[in-house]
Amino acid sequence: MSRYVIVVESGADVPPERAKGLGIEIVPMHVAINGRTFDDGSIDSDELLAECEQTGTISTTSAATPADFQAAFDRIHAKHPWAHILHLAYSAATTTSYESALSAAEGRDYVTSIDTKSVSGGQYYIASEVAHLLRENPEMPLDELRAEIEDLIRHVRMGFIPGGLEFLKKGGRLSNAAYLGAQILRIKPVIEIENGKLVATRKLRGGMHKVVADFIDDFLMREPLDMDRAVLIYNHGLDPEIRAQAEERLRIAGFQSFEWIKTGCVIASHCGPGSFGLVVEATEPEFTE
Repeated sequence: MSRYVIVVESGADVPPERAKGLGIEIVPMHVAINGRTFDDGSIDSDELLAECEQTGTISTTSAATPADFQAAFDRIHAKHPWAHILHLAYSAATTTSYESALSAAEGRDYVTSIDTKSVSGGQYYIASEVAHLLRENPEMPLDELRAEIEDLIRHVRMGFIPGGLEFLKKGGRLSNAAYLGAQILRIKPVIEIENGKLVATRKLRGGMHKVVADFIDDFLMREPLDMDRAVLIYNHGLDPEIRAQAEERLRIAGFQSFEWIKTGCVIASHCGPGSFGLVVEATEPEFTE
């Protein structure tokens, strides 16, 4: 048994069955719509997106609070008093969850928080890889474990294509002029994680089938990748044919395994219905501290 318990926010989109199997604990982030605020994970993102469509409103999100982390740390410590709690945090550049965890951890020498500099499937990829590492090395010293995690963070690559640009527009992340131009020209922005920040790196033109194919091909050609594993991200509204196409492209490229994860309400609030994302691991680090 590992002497560590891994904690992530709900925005990591860890599938419930995988969280249970890997021993990963989830701290909820929050979503608000039409005067209601609820914990991410308490309803399916399909339900949220349906309400957005029916009411013409866009949900908003907020970070996990210090009180959320205090409750989680107390619960985990009471159940596993011998364990060191390892919080692998949602990117600190995008939300205040990491700061909330640091505040909640004051006076608790059994808690360590590390900024994964990623979100959604990227954060899940890191947490699951760390869980597998700890199964093989359950007593790894914390300083060695931190070094392994920080090295992994530098190798993870994540990008996604929003399904609904109106979510970016209404959320203030896209100007009205840019939104109208993109709609007319059938342009989809590619959003990537760069050192923790969400950055629009390029624009792809065409229908979602073509855009996803071009997006994957670019990821595969850009730099050498570890072909052991890929994580694919989707939510309600992504055509099953696109999912099949993505799997086939990765299979032909030589990936040994891949898995799909569905976005929760926090991520769905930002990228809209029909979104697609990909997480892979490069053989060389992206940046150094």
